[in-house]
This record gives sequence, structure tokens and C-alpha cells, in this order.
Amino acid sequence: MSVSSLAPQNSLEVASIVRDAAARRQAIEIIGGGSKRALGRPTDAAITVDVSGLSGVTLYEPAELVVSARAGTPLQHVTDLLAQQGQMLPFEPADYRPLLASTGEPTIGGMVATNLSGPRRLHVGACRDAIIGCKFVNGRGEEIVSGGRVMKNVTGYDIGRAMAGAYGTLGVLTEITFKVLPRAHATLTLVYEGLSCDRAVALMSAAVASPFEVTAAAHIAEGNHARTCLRLEGFDASITYRAGRLIEDLAEYGQPQRLDTAPSQVLWREIGEARSIIGPADHVVWRLQLPPSRSAALVNSLRAMMDVSVLYDWAGGLVWLSHAAGDDMTAVRTAAKAGGGHATLIRAGEALRRRVAPFEPQATAVEKLARGLKQAFDPAGILNPGRMYAGI
Repeated sequence: MSVSSLAPQNSLEVASIVRDAAARRQAIEIIGGGSKRALGRPTDAAITVDVSGLSGVTLYEPAELVVSARAGTPLQHVTDLLAQQGQMLPFEPADYRPLLASTGEPTIGGMVATNLSGPRRLHVGACRDAIIGCKFVNGRGEEIVSGGRVMKNVTGYDIGRAMAGAYGTLGVLTEITFKVLPRAHATLTLVYEGLSCDRAVALMSAAVASPFEVTAAAHIAEGNHARTCLRLEGFDASITYRAGRLIEDLAEYGQPQRLDTAPSQVLWREIGEARSIIGPADHVVWRLQLPPSRSAALVNSLRAMMDVSVLYDWAGGLVWLSHAAGDDMTAVRTAAKAGGGHATLIRAGEALRRRVAPFEPQATAVEKLARGLKQAFDPAGILNPGRMYAGI
């Protein structure tokens, strides 16, 4: 099937393309930088719409802690701009190019469409929680504005949250507005070595339940070199006091090493990018989300069946897992469900992503709701069809 590639430069051109495609019942694949194109099910589309031309910051008010950018704006451009004013996107977006072996430049639109959030999600929420407004083109070719550009003016339906994590199946994002936060003055990471997964999860749970404001907690399970990492951020005096009290409260787990700001930033970037479990290119990678109290038992049960590499983030609420593609794929999803969570297939070859549903199969009631949303936003079913679920 021949594919037409179109590159609109503004939202009016996007709307025109979508209206024409809807009239012809032609499927559209939406791309930005292309760095996350391998996430989800492959989309068979007649038209590829590259929105990287919709680029640029349209509003930045440091005093109001608000930034707006067009969907094709490189993520790095926005983070650099915020850093100049000592600010940041609060949810710590990660770069998945090393994990997916992809190229291209991550964009603001792709970040929102996938709702992928880094280690700080534990403390401040996900990408969708930072969105206060958005503009997009629905499947009818209509330009929609939701929310506002300053927090005090946000009213109406919170459609931005629906767009986050919809993988472009509900609309073509053209502009997004975020609330931002001040960057931490300093960072300290406490690193406990050699803990088992069970004890590491117990330590992380105790740390995040403490009053000492742990902003990230992860366990890098590398056999005898396992490391359990707790991050503290803020002003130096505050960090010194909180770290001292936290170490006292967690004395049963031993004495941790301390990483200052620069090495801490490197470590948490690598954790956000799941560097420790990337492994061979033919290994598949999953993200499992479940109650932290059940994550270690889940990993232990899978290790009894196959050789896995594991990284715990969000204090054990997120488990990254890598294994050989020939292993039992159903075992991972079955274990996640038994643990009260769900599993998402993040990295796999195209043929495997066609055969194995990347996203957790939906319950009947949830699927009915998802189909209703798709019908409301994209009645012709032309926007990234099947990217998340077949027929949606």
C-alpha cells in the first residue's frame, strides 16, 4: 500500500488534512520526531501526517509557572528554556531512544500522546497531571480548545487528560500548556547496596511514607550489585537534615553511599530511561504497574520461569522487565494481573506487536467506554487506528 506523507505547518492545515481524510475514509498515522513510533501496535495508514512543522513556544510566563508549546516542538528546546529560568517540567520526561533504538527528536506532542513519565511521577504525578490546556484537531477536522493558558482560568471539561496517553487515537495535538515547577537547588541520592528485591521494596515503602519528602525511589536489581536509590531534593540545609533523619529511621538496612547533585542527575536520568534492563536487541521489554507490596513476589514468580532483568521505579509501583522474545509472553501478563496490576509491552519487533497486544486487554465495560470515546472524537476511525487496540 502506498503511503502519502504530509507535513502541515499550522493547525489550519492539520484540520484540512483530517477533514479530507475523513471524507475519504483514509487512515492517518500521526508522527512528530518519530522517536516513539515503535510503541503500541503498528498502524496501517494511507497517510502519514508529520506535525514536526508545528514548532515553537507560544507562551512562557515564568512568574505564573506556565509554558505553552506547539506539538512539534522538540522537548529539549522546552526543557532548556525552562532551565534558563530555574524551572522544569515536573514529571521528569524520559528519552526512550536508547531503549527503543530509535532516532528522531522527542517532541512535546509525542510526550503527551504517550503520557510517559519519569521517576518524579511518584512525587508530583504524571504528564497528564501537569497539563492545564491543549489544542487539537478531532477526527472531524474541527479545531478544539480545552482548558486555559493560566491555571486560574482553567474551566470546562478536562480533555487534556483524555488526550494524554491516547497515542493520537482521539485527536491530533497542535498545542499544549503545562504548569511547571522550580528546579531543585541541590540533589542528594542515598544508595543502599546488596538488598534483595523484597527488602528493597520494604525500604522504599518506608522511605516514601516518611515525612522527609523523598522525590524518587528505585531499585536496580543487578544480582550481587543491586542498588536501592532514594532521592532528596531542595536546599542544602534541608537535604542534610532530612537525609540524616531518614538514614536513622532506615538503619536496619545499613549505611548508604551518598551521591551529590551531578552524579545524582546522571543516575536518575539512566533510571528514567531504563538503561539497566535494555539488554540485547532481540529481548522484549515490559512496563508493569501494580501495588508496590506485590511487585517483589511477582518478579520472584517470573524468575522461577525465565531469565529476566528487572528495574523497580516509583518505590516498586513500576517494574521494568526484560526477557528473551522466545519466552512465554502470556506468563508476564498473567502474573501482572494476579498481582493486581497490568503489563504494557514497550519494546518488541513489529511482527510480535501485531500478534501480542501491547496494552492490557480491556474489561468489557472499559472497552465499551473506550469505543464510545473514539466514536465521539473520531467517528470515522481514521486517527492512528488500532495503535492501542484493534478496531479502536
